Amino acid sequence: MPINASPHFNRAQAEYEQAQTTEQKIKCLKKMLVLSPKHKSSENLNAQLKRRLARLKYAKEKEDKSGKSSFKGIKKEDMQAAILGKTNTGKSSLLNILTNANPKISEFKFTTTQPIIGMMPYATTSIQLIENPATDSENYNKSLTNTADTLLILIDNLNQIKEIELMLEKATKKRIIVFNKIDELSENEKRKIKATLKSKFKKYNFVMISTETKENLEELKEKLFTSFGKIRVYTKKPEKKEKENKPIILEPGTEIKDAAEKILHGFSKSIRETKIWGPSSKFPGQSVGLKHKLKDLDVVEFHTR
Repeated sequence: MPINASPHFNRAQAEYEQAQTTEQKIKCLKKMLVLSPKHKSSENLNAQLKRRLARLKYAKEKEDKSGKSSFKGIKKEDMQAAILGKTNTGKSSLLNILTNANPKISEFKFTTTQPIIGMMPYATTSIQLIENPATDSENYNKSLTNTADTLLILIDNLNQIKEIELMLEKATKKRIIVFNKIDELSENEKRKIKATLKSKFKKYNFVMISTETKENLEELKEKLFTSFGKIRVYTKKPEKKEKENKPIILEPGTEIKDAAEKILHGFSKSIRETKIWGPSSKFPGQSVGLKHKLKDLDVVEFHTR
């Protein structure tokens, strides 16, 4: 750590340590060189930074020639939502509260420099939440926004909605506006914002929350889960009373055969009989064929040959 380093340098160093791609590391090192102290005791530091930058530039040239990237891909789960918004709107705080992730939370701008993943438990399922770097940051990941199943647009000012909309031309999935920091508003201000969201932004679902007081977070979880439009199907082993706690996540109207194939490729060919309990059955333990269409909260028991 350099002598008399500024908070801005320390933040740039933290960004460098969190960076995943070579390109991101190069940008952070350049910033560190600009912000590093310029006195005799910092000469060794600056020399080290320059050598490190030179090595990374060389590595980047090799990546460009090979066509390979150092970015670590994100394995997409059955239900994936991306949290996006401008800097300092509370994205990291929301991810921290809802999931098992532990993102860095800071009052400084642009603290998040790469997507951060967390899993949110809800209604016996797990929802993958990913915090995207700020939309007004050079590290903002457009690809993540375009491929996520649902977008949580986190704002603390209504004017931010139109700014973010301009960046969502290729994003076709469902969007939920999440208005944060309502703990800082009066009841009258909250009523006005709610009325504006209802009248001017009718195409969006929305919820008003506070990551500080945790107000309305359960409502947010419910709206998020509903947005995916999935069904939960549980399995039960023959002769066992209890169903599996973790369901299979499927599209509405999925047939028994496809559910079996999701459990294990080729599994449907070894099924001798299927029994079912729940909304799609006429009576408990009904025997059904492989083309039977499943509904949410069904319980399936497979008997194999």
